[in-house]
Amino acid sequence: MSNLQKSNADTLTALQELIDVVAKLRSPQGGCPWDLAQTPQTLTPYVIEEAYEVVDAIKSGDREAIAEELGDLLLQVVLQAQIAHEYGQFSLKEVAEGIAQKLIRRHPHVFGDRVETRHVASIDQVRQNWEQIKAAEKGESSAENQKLSTKLSNYARKLPPLMATMKISQKAAAFGFEWENIDGVWDKFHEELQEFQHALAHETPEQQQAELGDLLFSVLQIARWYHLDPSEALQGTNQRFIQRLQKMEAFADRPLSDYSLEELETLWQQAKAQLAKGG
Repeated sequence: MSNLQKSNADTLTALQELIDVVAKLRSPQGGCPWDLAQTPQTLTPYVIEEAYEVVDAIKSGDREAIAEELGDLLLQVVLQAQIAHEYGQFSLKEVAEGIAQKLIRRHPHVFGDRVETRHVASIDQVRQNWEQIKAAEKGESSAENQKLSTKLSNYARKLPPLMATMKISQKAAAFGFEWENIDGVWDKFHEELQEFQHALAHETPEQQQAELGDLLFSVLQIARWYHLDPSEALQGTNQRFIQRLQKMEAFADRPLSDYSLEELETLWQQAKAQLAKGG
């Protein structure tokens, strides 16, 4: 047995152990009450949470953290498959086979038999081929699925709001729903800001919510025009806010809740200045 074969065998053994552990946790005889109480719906927040924690670990570059967080995410996959198997829907076998076959279908330049399918000129061509094959698989060549509204509703339904907004605006722009220049984008932002301020003063909470959404949508159009990632930007702001609070707590000689607003502002500016100097 080669080293590669042994490594693959060890991996399959470890995966089987995980499957057995999850099955035991879900067993009515001696299983865990918490795991037994879970459904695909109750576990959905954990899928999202673990995916974000994987991303955070990757950004940190900590190999041990990446491996641990990937394990937590893998647990969610195995647990969802285990519950589906108990309901007689599908098992982890169908999940693995399905993604393997999808990868084969969508990479004809790697797995195809015909010579003409085994040459691609660029990564962009690979991406274009992927989208064409995906559309054919999902029947998106039909008139209904070719509608712009259908494509955009898929983004709104399946993606987190910030990501969905960027996808929606990018796709809409490609279809011609676009300003001629950045001045039009800024005009729209100021228009939405005024409408939001008016709603706060005169409208119902429902209308205020709607206007807030319009304002946020316009901010993300500015981000798109300047090729900025709003998710990364907001995450950076969150981190800076926390770092400044940490510095404030280091400066403080009592809980921050005991300080006046003016004193908190002074601490905030001290923290901001020290962080700016790299202190």
